[in-house]
Amino acid sequence: MNHPQTNALIATLKRQLKASGKTYQDVATLLELSEASIKRLFRDGEISLPRLEKICDAIDLEFTELIQQMSRERHQLQQLTREQEQQLVDDTTLLLVAVCCINGYGYQDILDQYQLEPTLLIQKLAMLDRLQVIELLPNNRIKLRIAPNFNWLPGGPIQQFFHQRIKQEFFQASFAKSSDTLLVAYGLLSTQSNGEFQQRMQRLIDEYSDQCRKDIGLPLDQRHGSTLVVAMRQWHPSLFSDYLR
Repeated sequence: MNHPQTNALIATLKRQLKASGKTYQDVATLLELSEASIKRLFRDGEISLPRLEKICDAIDLEFTELIQQMSRERHQLQQLTREQEQQLVDDTTLLLVAVCCINGYGYQDILDQYQLEPTLLIQKLAMLDRLQVIELLPNNRIKLRIAPNFNWLPGGPIQQFFHQRIKQEFFQASFAKSSDTLLVAYGLLSTQSNGEFQQRMQRLIDEYSDQCRKDIGLPLDQRHGSTLVVAMRQWHPSLFSDYLR
């Protein structure tokens, strides 16, 4: 297997482990290695075939099934084009329906929560079907077609929409509720440490997405719209700019 295929296979395995309730420590115990070694093997994509098969056995998964699942995920939609994202931004109703579908809403769930005419909703679902975000099945059933690692384009229309329309509103909150938190840290990092920390941030986003997918099976009244923003940049507060030499 070449390196990209190995990375894709390990990413699929990690999702299967999480779905089975297994942790890095569980895998470390199984393979008689340290947890740090397991994390390094997963990160570097250097797990041998015998070890992969042993992990699969531990979660009652045939190795061939793991390969098949990886193949299915690689054929799912990972990103939209810039033009497709712009189509969502230009049509607020379409964007709303897309977000609902991505978060596991069914046809009736959307009608119950939002004031949309059934004919309009079906029209928007059909548009999402053409964009390959969903597959619209008989009886208006919705099958999501995006990959677990689906992301909006960096700097694309959706992210620009967030910056222009949502960012200010989001940060106006007091973050005083028990369900809210705002953490800010400022310090000095080397370029290498900055890169390493960005990788950890991406893993946090991946874990958040995995948890959202895990909760999709719960009733809507047990799930609440939650937004996670993770950001880091090389930046000096303007408050101190006058003191710079």
